[in-house]
Amino acid sequence: MKDLRLGVDVGGTNTDAVVVDGAGRIVAETKTATTPEPIDGIVAAMTAVIDQLDAAAHLGKAMLGTTHPTNAIIRRRDLDRVGVLRLAAPSSLGVRPSANWPEDLRDIVIGRSEITEGGFEYDGSPIAALDEDAIRRFASSCAGDVSAIAVSCAFSPACTDHELRAAELIAEECGDDMPVSLSHTVGSLGLLERENATILNASLLTVARRVVNGFRDTLMGLGLDVESFLTQNDGTLMTVEEADRYPVLTVGSGPTNSMRGACALAGLSDALVIDVGGTSTDIGILINGFPRESTAAVEVGGVRTNFRMPDLISVGLGGGTIVRQGVDGVAVGPDSVGYRVISDALCMGGTTLTLSDVSLAVGRLTGFGDPALLNGVEDSVCEAAIAWVDERVQVLCERMKASSTALPLMAVGGGAHLVPAQLAGISEVVWPPHHSVANAFGAAIAEAAGSIDKVYSYDASSREDCLRSATEEATDAAIRAGANASDVRITSVVEIPMTYVPGGGCRVIVKAVGPLAA
Repeated sequence: MKDLRLGVDVGGTNTDAVVVDGAGRIVAETKTATTPEPIDGIVAAMTAVIDQLDAAAHLGKAMLGTTHPTNAIIRRRDLDRVGVLRLAAPSSLGVRPSANWPEDLRDIVIGRSEITEGGFEYDGSPIAALDEDAIRRFASSCAGDVSAIAVSCAFSPACTDHELRAAELIAEECGDDMPVSLSHTVGSLGLLERENATILNASLLTVARRVVNGFRDTLMGLGLDVESFLTQNDGTLMTVEEADRYPVLTVGSGPTNSMRGACALAGLSDALVIDVGGTSTDIGILINGFPRESTAAVEVGGVRTNFRMPDLISVGLGGGTIVRQGVDGVAVGPDSVGYRVISDALCMGGTTLTLSDVSLAVGRLTGFGDPALLNGVEDSVCEAAIAWVDERVQVLCERMKASSTALPLMAVGGGAHLVPAQLAGISEVVWPPHHSVANAFGAAIAEAAGSIDKVYSYDASSREDCLRSATEEATDAAIRAGANASDVRITSVVEIPMTYVPGGGCRVIVKAVGPLAA
């Protein structure tokens, strides 16, 4: 019986891998240093963890959380050139596509762009008839100039007709080999942010293909015949085929994996989670076992988007963070030795004082390096550095909490040893078992999900009928994503009345989640 799951998560410092059995227990785990070419680290981690198994043939599913798309945007590398088509004229002509993008990213990504007639009002009525001739001309002009096309349409989440027809016309002109990203599959309401997310998605298609193919090739090279998935921003799964089409939905999956892993390892569903790596720290909050999603537009590489992302605060604090002593006192970070902490830290025979050295000196970290190599470091330097850490963690907890109620704090990640045992406003600090590989565990136990984000008219149909329709659509989407039909559950229903428009309009957001079908 293939009841084992392999979970892999690529971080800036370490690539972690675990194998989880059918009861949710970790039966093998490993941490390896992330490599300059991340796929090499993935291969090393997967090989190391599989070597610990007696029966690798029992592996049935493999899940990967990766930083490849995020790094491509941040580093401005390996991005595709994209043609941008907006269906919204005569409205929205005042703001061109990518108008607020960083100039360097715009120069790399944006090819031809055009705004043509089409689009809808919030209730699904058309702004204008779709200008099919203009779309054909645009598609013809893109041939040979761009690698992909992004199509956005006013209120496409309310009515997808124009985006779907535009995709058909582009295929007729450019052939089926031209990838087309449609905004209603990527973002939610908010034309400019949804358009931005769609353009980024289109620019990441080559990166996604490389990741997916590398993951598959690695599994095949290890002799594993398994179903493969990538983790999404909201802590759920997408098939590798979906990841090929929607890579932008994996941006931010790493911290989410850690939060979901912490939830399962500690048995807590409502808590703060702090994930301390070698380079950075992320803090978020779990509500009913899932990360609270950000309600504000999220910037990715300087671009405002509106696809679902966890509500996180990130700072430059980790085990590899560099500590310096100067004339003005002790300075901590934000730079880090990253994955070189295993060679560059003082306690490992290196020449750089890091927060891992400080944690070892004050007794928070054990089993790493040689404490005798820290004899030349003054106690006052370590005390000042660890006090800085404690203050930063306290501030992060206060910023993330929504009320004064004391909540537990779960500390995970390879740098979790830096978190103090007591903090104001925190009921307890918990280091779950296997906390250093919580991210990979979160990937391994992730579930399939479906969501719906639409505007309904409560005047045209009853509220109950609208909610029932949204719930059914979200459930169907989760089943299509691979969830077991009999175990799908609704995890959130959000209603946002649109009081500024007539017709009793209400934005309804429903999310359905379920374990993968066997």
